[in-house]
Amino acid sequence: MATIKKVKFVKSAVNPKDYPPPHFLEIAIVGRSNVGKSSLINAIFNRNIAKVSSSPGKTRLINFFLLNDNIYFVDLPGYGYAAVSKAERQKWKRMIETYFQTRENLSLVIMLVDSRHEPTKLDIMMKEWLESLGIPYVVVATKADKLNQSEKAKAKKIIRRTLGLSDDFPVFLTSSKEKTGIKELMGYVLDFVKEK
Repeated sequence: MATIKKVKFVKSAVNPKDYPPPHFLEIAIVGRSNVGKSSLINAIFNRNIAKVSSSPGKTRLINFFLLNDNIYFVDLPGYGYAAVSKAERQKWKRMIETYFQTRENLSLVIMLVDSRHEPTKLDIMMKEWLESLGIPYVVVATKADKLNQSEKAKAKKIIRRTLGLSDDFPVFLTSSKEKTGIKELMGYVLDFVKEK
C-alpha cells in the first residue's frame, strides 16, 4: 500500500475553468452535509486540513488537495442540507453534476453514508447516479465509533441491502475519532488508483 507522505491544499473552485489542470488521477469524496466528510478527510491526511464545523453545509465550494505530488483528492459540497435555501441547494447540485460530467481524470468516488442510519433516498440517488455515469465508487460508513460490534455487522448488511450492493462490493466502516478503518480504506483507494 502507498502511504500519504505529503498533502497540500491546492485551491477551491466552482466552475470547470477554475479546476486545476487534470495532470493527475483524481479521487473525489461525496456525502450528505452532516455525514462527517471534513473529519474523515482530516483523519485520512492525519492533519487538520479540511475545515470541520459544528453546523453542517459549510463546504460550499469544490476543494482540491494534492497527495504525494501525484494524486488529486477532491472534497465536494455536501448534499441534502435542508437549512439552506432551495436555490443554494440547487447551486450545489449543479456544481457536483458539472464536476462529475466534465472531470476527465476522475478515477474513483468515495461515497459516504452514516453508519448509524439506513442510507437515505439521496444516498440511493447518488449511488445510482454514479453508476449511470460509469464512475467507479466505494462506500464508506462514517461514525462507526458510535456502534458496538454487533451493530457494526448489522450496519454493513443494512447499507448493502439498501444500496443494492453485492456481498463482495467494498464497504468500509470508519471512525475519524478513533481512526479505525482509515488505513484499510486508503490502502484500497491508493491501490485502486495505482492500477489505473
